Amino acid sequence: MDAVDQAALVKKGEVTPLELLEAAIERIERIDPVLNAVVIRWFDHARDTARGDIPDGPFRGVPFLLKDLFAGYAGQRITNGNLALKNENVICDADTTLVSRYRAAGLVIAGRTNTPELGSVPTTEPVAWGATHNPWDTRRSPGGSSGGAAAAVASGMVPFAHASDGGGSIRIPASCCGLIGLKPSQGRITLGPIRDETALAVELCVSRTVRDTATLLDAVRGPGIGDTVIAPAPSRPYIDEVGADPGRLRIGLLDHHPQGGPVAPECTAAARSVAALLESLGHAVEQAWPEALEDTTLAHRFGALWSANMGVNLRRFEEQLGRPLADNEFEPMNRVQAEFAARVSSVDYALGLSAVSHFRRAVQAWWADGWDLLLTPTVAELPLPLGTITNNPDHPMDAQDRAGQFCPFTPPFNMSGQPAINVPVEWTDSGLPVGVQLVAAYGREDVLLRVASQLEAAKPWAHRTPPV
Repeated sequence: MDAVDQAALVKKGEVTPLELLEAAIERIERIDPVLNAVVIRWFDHARDTARGDIPDGPFRGVPFLLKDLFAGYAGQRITNGNLALKNENVICDADTTLVSRYRAAGLVIAGRTNTPELGSVPTTEPVAWGATHNPWDTRRSPGGSSGGAAAAVASGMVPFAHASDGGGSIRIPASCCGLIGLKPSQGRITLGPIRDETALAVELCVSRTVRDTATLLDAVRGPGIGDTVIAPAPSRPYIDEVGADPGRLRIGLLDHHPQGGPVAPECTAAARSVAALLESLGHAVEQAWPEALEDTTLAHRFGALWSANMGVNLRRFEEQLGRPLADNEFEPMNRVQAEFAARVSSVDYALGLSAVSHFRRAVQAWWADGWDLLLTPTVAELPLPLGTITNNPDHPMDAQDRAGQFCPFTPPFNMSGQPAINVPVEWTDSGLPVGVQLVAAYGREDVLLRVASQLEAAKPWAHRTPPV
């Protein structure tokens, strides 16, 4: 059952929140030794919550997991995938605004899922917690950085889970694990009270059904105190878009690497197959894409801002601990980027922000010229074997370079701020999921949800279950 159905059982009195939680705990304890997805657990606290006065939100009594990255939960541990924070047993002193909204929606939060340190690579193999395994093939990565969340949901531990996306970290693991992964528009959901809304990242969930994602988006959307980037409010609830007729849309297909890199034939074939399916559903699909995606300086622009985030986070970790982090307490790739950022001048950083602003306008102009959606592969390869993207102290940026080869299609839309969704329509003959990405104009999550639910009805996926 998805989260909507589980909440309905509670509402009808057929199960209690505690029974749902105990069932989730049983699955976590049985399955997680194989996957290593749920690295921090507060089951007794969750039991107390389930027995108590749970808010009467749309997901009252449904078990849920938080990603171990920036999502503060008062009184519970957080490590952000970092060894020093793990060893120091850092405790959150307050909820972030989004977590408080999850709780107001009635969710019973039972722990945290694994993430790479600071979410910096598209695999989930941190030094602090070890590798998370893909439930479809345990030799492979579940993607990242929300890899623990995706593995937990795909294997049925919980119906959906918190996820965040600064360069593809919702969409990539959703593709690798056969899930829905919506990256909302920048400013759709507050990052308050600590994170800056200019930080490229957004947060929501990975789920098995479109309606779970839409219902959760309705529950948590909106600005927080002091936000300055605020997406326009929808004209009606997002759940109303599920099953709604999207009309005849004009969709561009980008089935190759826009800058000439390799793309696995399975990923190209998935995009083309979904293009044909969309045509059969009445949409107009043709080879077209924003020319700005062909800009070969794109990775450099993204990397400049990404490294600045690493520098800020290293500084915050050290302030939090009251001491510098030792060399072995910050992974080599992240440390090199943080050190690079410390040498960049304020003028250089401002020029980077300006370049991203120009890119954002150039990309969004394509939608303003009359296109409704862009269809691409979500990633350029099948889920990677574990160990493909690893720390190399002698060449610390090798991991970042390899990550860029794996996921060229997702980071541009963090820079442009547009909503994008992974849809798990296609699968290989060997049983691996191959996701496709749909991108809409800024603020148009409604279009994505209509089309994703149309694909879900035409070629269902929620019945698929992995070997683990």
